[in-house]
Amino acid sequence: MKKYSALLVILCVIITSCVFKTKAKNGANGKSGDEVAKAEKIEIKAIDVQKSMEYLASDELEGRVTGSKGIEKAAVFIENYFKKNNIKPYFETYRDTFKLGELTGYNVVGMIEGNDPELKNEFVILGGHYDHIGKGKEVNGDSIANGANDDASGTIAAMEFGRYFSKSKTNKRSILITLYSAEEMGLKGSAHLAKRLKEQGLDAYTMINFEMIGIPRAEDKSMAYMSGYNRSNFATTLNKYAGEEVVGFFPKAKEFQLFFRSDNFPFFKELNMPAHAISTFDFTNFEYYHHVDDEADKMDYNHMASFINKMIPALEGMMNATTKEVVLSDE
Repeated sequence: MKKYSALLVILCVIITSCVFKTKAKNGANGKSGDEVAKAEKIEIKAIDVQKSMEYLASDELEGRVTGSKGIEKAAVFIENYFKKNNIKPYFETYRDTFKLGELTGYNVVGMIEGNDPELKNEFVILGGHYDHIGKGKEVNGDSIANGANDDASGTIAAMEFGRYFSKSKTNKRSILITLYSAEEMGLKGSAHLAKRLKEQGLDAYTMINFEMIGIPRAEDKSMAYMSGYNRSNFATTLNKYAGEEVVGFFPKAKEFQLFFRSDNFPFFKELNMPAHAISTFDFTNFEYYHHVDDEADKMDYNHMASFINKMIPALEGMMNATTKEVVLSDE
């Protein structure tokens, strides 16, 4: 009888061990243990954000005006970042080229394919504009308008989201990382890309434009706000998945007509989908808009990393929902 008891105990241990190994291998969400571990270890760090900013907002890029040598360097930097992080070109190359009179502009577009066989045919678009105004009013011998907050900050946020999802592979829907030129000339780059995607019949679900997220708001305010807040249930959906109010309502956004003044608008107009800009600049917390002192050393990198990290679960939840739960509404 004792022999049978001992055998029973050994069998139980073996079965329990096999079950544990199987769960560890498959993971809670059906992914391998390696994939789950990889996803858990990815964190956006302030030092990485700062490194990108110190190049994109450097004097070497001369204010990144559309058609300049400086913005060409910015485009190459973004392309190399995409290549390094296995973000594939959506078109034949990373560049979506357009003409503005004698000028040639480039949007830079990368893609992370979704991991669901059905949902991967639907696209979530994340973006920001990487151009700026070039020169500004001279201050203490400096005339380069470096455009750190406007909008190297949003550009870097979109790039970091691309890096995260290309490595974690936790997105069921596919993602386009879209960085625009000629925003400062009247949203020309985003307008060109939105029209092109419409003509190609892209099944676009939602779009978020990250605009000026380099500095924090006051502690009694939501971390960020969304333009066109009441035009969809986007903000409430993101906050649900974030587990806190990351994106709040900003009354002046409607007063200043911000929904129509940033790169989200062409996507809303062409693709008739929820498309918004998210920002932490609220006209009270940064005095260097279109100013030569909009420089890398004015940015708060801990804030930027915190914002990006808090947005990741919000984006994941929205991207991975079984239905298109973000819908347009009348403002």
